[in-house]
Order: sequence, then structure tokens, then C-alpha cells
Amino acid sequence: MRRILFVLLTLVSTLLPGMAHAWWQADWAYRKPITIDGGPQAGAIGGDAGRTPVLVRLHTGNFSFEGVSETGADLRFIGGDDKTVLNHQIEQFDPLLGMALVWVDVPSVGAGAPQQLWMYYGNPKAPASGNGQRTYDPDYTLVYHFAEANMPPRDTTAFGNHGQTAVVSAEGTVIGRGAQLGREPLMLPASPSLEQAAGGAFTFSAWVRPEQLGAQQAIYARRDGANELVIGIDQGVPFVQVNGQRSAPGQPIQAGQWSHIALKADGQNAALYVGGRSTVSLAAALPALKSAAAVGADVVGAAGAPASTSFAAFTGAIDEVRVSKVARPDALLLADAISQGADSRLTAFGADEQQAGKSHFGFILAAMPLDAWIVVALLGLMMVLSWAIMIGKGRSYGAASRANTAFIEHFREAAGAPLDRLAVSNSVPQQVKADSSLWRLYEVAIGEMRRRHDRGYDLNSVSTATIGAIRAAMDGVMVRENERMSKRMNWLSTTIEGAPYVGLFGTVIGIMLVFVVAAMAGAVDINSVAPGMAAALLCTAAGLGVAIPALFGYNWLASRSDAIGADMAVFVDEFVTRLAEEQGEGRSVPQATTNAVERGSVRRSAGEGPGWVNAPSVPA
Repeated sequence: MRRILFVLLTLVSTLLPGMAHAWWQADWAYRKPITIDGGPQAGAIGGDAGRTPVLVRLHTGNFSFEGVSETGADLRFIGGDDKTVLNHQIEQFDPLLGMALVWVDVPSVGAGAPQQLWMYYGNPKAPASGNGQRTYDPDYTLVYHFAEANMPPRDTTAFGNHGQTAVVSAEGTVIGRGAQLGREPLMLPASPSLEQAAGGAFTFSAWVRPEQLGAQQAIYARRDGANELVIGIDQGVPFVQVNGQRSAPGQPIQAGQWSHIALKADGQNAALYVGGRSTVSLAAALPALKSAAAVGADVVGAAGAPASTSFAAFTGAIDEVRVSKVARPDALLLADAISQGADSRLTAFGADEQQAGKSHFGFILAAMPLDAWIVVALLGLMMVLSWAIMIGKGRSYGAASRANTAFIEHFREAAGAPLDRLAVSNSVPQQVKADSSLWRLYEVAIGEMRRRHDRGYDLNSVSTATIGAIRAAMDGVMVRENERMSKRMNWLSTTIEGAPYVGLFGTVIGIMLVFVVAAMAGAVDINSVAPGMAAALLCTAAGLGVAIPALFGYNWLASRSDAIGADMAVFVDEFVTRLAEEQGEGRSVPQATTNAVERGSVRRSAGEGPGWVNAPSVPA
């Protein structure tokens, strides 16, 4: 057992370093670690932001753009476990300019311990997998990146709330390309997904850069009859106005500088955020709004809107407009503000790593979860025990077979001599006596005959009953020998029948976990489920790998055991037959020998013909 434990510990110590430096898939040549840290020494978001689309800004200062596809199609973002594929969307990727903007769907961002992601690249055969509809959770009803030049912006979410009017592109904004406003408003569609229920939750956010500060500039406006919602800037001071009720002055913004402005309504209050931090709050619930909204100006010709309440157009640039149908956490709004700017404190990049070379089987091992390792460890224990039994049994059966062959040669060489000659002459080697089952049969038979000799029976005239009793004693030893040979063979049969089911159990659990993790991460592509599925199927393969050698070994050992058992049965018959012929009642004795015995002129001694030495006259 100590040797088995030593072997298992050696295997575990060999595998653990490979697991610590696991590589997601062999087809990707490079990877880059990305650390998401919302702790007080980094992002300092002060709470749990939950599922967050994090901007990964690549440039020549943190990424060389060597070995990556020209379009970024081979980019893959993997969780810290090096298994979970994270959704992403490429807003901009230009290796020539050395600039890339990628949005990564991080399942959870908090203020606790930093978490590490991996960006894999360097696979020229990889198809594009970026998908904005999966990168943003379903509560986002509109997301504009303004990546399209001089055309209506396209909605990244699955709702398809694309802009209704074209915008003038603005280059070099806070996140790539933005939109220049100041003339016509950007009209949003009046779609069901953008409808605002009375007292419902709502979040709006955008990056703005006013060219000049003016009075009553509307950033977001929506009117439906007498109901209104306006987010604007008055002489550089952001405000929110709900049905004529306006918030108090808060933190101002500067002309020519980018500022992140957000509004969060939770059904009771409408809070305004600047730079991710709450500045003012208005105790008002949002009204019901079903009409089209405008970005960058007031709604033109809105019914029920007096001319005196109309707002001026916003003159400046705008970028990354988002609308949600829920009240986003404060930590999420702060994470957006600090991570989307030019100097993100939420993300940090490590040195690129190159794959050192690993087989596909190694990647399957790296993708195995804990439950699969438990199953494989159990199967490994079954394999070690089954192989120990097969090796031990094989050596034992081989020694017994060789010893039986040697003994039967000695026995047949002594034909014609007294049956106890081998016992009294000590001509059989000790190793043969220790390993031969035939010797033990012979020994018990001679022992039975000696006990009768000691009680005064004539063993030169053995009765049929005595022969039957000796045969029964030999049969008993033969049964015990067969039991000894079959000892622990039941473990092999258990391994043969049970190992595949243990492996199948691990496969079922592994597949369940794969689908659960894929559902939680919102990823259903082949790259997200293939490693886990392969690792789960490895459990079944391991079960078969344990059972198949055990099956072959069991059949081989069973045939060896049957052969030894047949040798014992043949020997019992041969010994009993020889006993009956040489010392049984009614045996045929040469006439000359009979007359000499009657006259007392012949005395049998050990080794001088069949029979028993110094046999008394009492019949056995």
C-alpha cells in the first residue's frame, strides 16, 4: 500500500505543474494575461458591478500586434480557469496603426481580489467569433459605439434599435470613433424594447465633450404628450428634468474635455452621475414614455411641448451611448467611467506568453474540472490494484505451473518404487515443494497413508474404502488450492464491470457542468464547450482503459488457473490409480515373489518394488 501511495503522489506532483501552466487550446500560439482589479489600489469601484462589458484597449505600448490576425479574428478571451470562453466584440482593430478596442463580457467584476483573464491569439485558421449581442446582457436595450463612418449608428444589442438619422463621425474620441453633434438630433426608434413604463427603472450613459458651454443644451430628450425626460447641460452643469421638475446644480464639466454622464432611475429617484459618481438626485419617478427619443437636441415638434420649454442643441462630440431597462449598480457606472477612458485603472496587462508545445491530450487534461479528476483518481486506484493483482497472480501461477511440471517428472521417474519414495528420499527440491500444488496433494495423500501405517494397517493391501478416503483428502486440498488461486479474482471482475460505469458517471457530471457554465457565461459556441466535453469524455475513455486490460488479464489468468486445476485433477486420478494398482486389494503380484514371501526368503525394502516399507500384517 505504501508503494501504491508513493506512485500516486509522484503522478500528482508530475501533473500539478502542467495544470498550473495550462494552455487553453493547442491551435493558439500566444496568450496575454489581463488583470481586472476593482480593489482600492486599482479601480476602486467600491462594490460589486456584476456582469460588466469591460473595454480592453490595445496599443503598441502594451501589445506588439505580432502573430495576430489582421482583423483580430483569432482573438479569444478566456476566464481565469483557462477553460471558460468569454464573449467579446471588436469595435476597432488596426494592426498598422497599432490600435484595437475590444469589449469583453466579464461575468463578475467586484472590489475584492483581482481576477485574471487570458487573451489568446496566433491561430491563422480561427474564424471570427466576436459577437456584440452576446457581449451585453439582455437588460441593455441600446448600445451605440459609432464605429460606422457618417451613417446612422448601429445598435450592438440583440434588440436592433439602430439610429434613425445619420451622424457626422468624429475621429479620435474617447473610445475610437464617435459622433459630432450640433445640427440635427440623432433620433432613436420608437420600438417596444425602448418603451418606458411609468415608475419603471432606467439607465442612460454617454461620454460627452462640449465644444462650448451654453444654456439649456439637451443631451437626451424624450417627450410623450405632457410627459418628458430631459438630460442636459446648463452652462456646463449637468441636470435631469422630469415633467418640469429639475435637479439641483451639481458637479460641472469642462468644455473641450471628455466627461462620463449617466442617469439612473429606480422608480423613486432619478440620480445623475458625473465621472461614475453620483452628484445630484431628483425625487421623481419617470413617466410613461413610448415616443421616439432624441440624442443631442430636443425632440423636434414634440406634441405637448411648449415652445418656452424647448432646449437648445448640444454642440460637441458624443461617444458610447447606452440605454438600459434596469437601474445599473453604482459600481458598474463607476467601472464604466474609469475603464473606458484613455487611462484605465481597472485593467492591467502582463507580458505575452508563447506556447511551449503541448499535445492535444495535454490540453484535455488541462480542461478537466475537479470532479473529473476525482473520477480519474478513483479509476487510477482501481487500475493500480487490478494490475497489482494481475501481476501477482501471473507470477504465482507461473511459479506453480513450473513447480508442478518439475514435480510430475520426479513422480513419474519414481514409477515402480513405493509411493512414499519422494517423501522419504527428499529428492524433490524445496522450491518445488513450496510452489507446487501437486506436491501438496501428494503430501496429504502420503500423510493419510502414514497415519494408517502408524495405526498398524497393512498398506500393501489397501481396501477400496481407504483409497476413497485418501482421494477425498486429496480432493479437499484441491478445492482449497482452487480457492487460493481464485482469491482476489473477484476484484478483477468488479473492475471489468464497474470501471466503465464509474467513467460514464464522470462523463455525465462533466457534460452537465459544461452546459451549466456555458449557460452562465452566455457562450454556446464550439470553443466554449469543446474542451469541457473532451475532458468529460476522457472519464469514459479512462474507465474503458482500466476495464479492457483487466478483462484480458482476467481471461488469461482464468485459463492458467483452469490449466493448473486440470493438472491437479489428473494427478489425483493418476495417484489413486497407481495406489490401487500397486497396493490395493486384489492387485496382481508375480508368482515367484509370492512364493518367496511365503517362504520368508524375500524382504521388501524401500525402493525395491511397489508397495509400502515394513508393512504389518493387518489389512488396511
